[in-house]
Amino acid sequence: MYPPGGRCHIINRNIKGAKREPYMEMYEAILTLKSPEECVRFFDDLCSITELRAIEQRYQVARLLSEGQIYNTILEQTGASSATISRVNRSLQYGKGSYELVFSRLDRKDTKD
Repeated sequence: MYPPGGRCHIINRNIKGAKREPYMEMYEAILTLKSPEECVRFFDDLCSITELRAIEQRYQVARLLSEGQIYNTILEQTGASSATISRVNRSLQYGKGSYELVFSRLDRKDTKD
């Protein structure tokens, strides 16, 4: 999934006694959540209100940028600083493609409903 030497690596779960990387267990825990409501409750417990609002804001900025919105519109709609918008834009352009992945999956889900 990730290249050797990348930030994340997967532990072979088939090896008896293999240890879990602590940070990977959190991501695995997220994948066990079965509904948006469970996810909201988990993140409410995990993050402070400030942390959660920052994450939600960055996500909304990414969504708007991916839809072609301009900085001023995004600033008005989200209250994000130009630095935050710029940082998210760099992630969209030069990141690992995760925003595009989730946006396309959500868009496909919307068309099925």
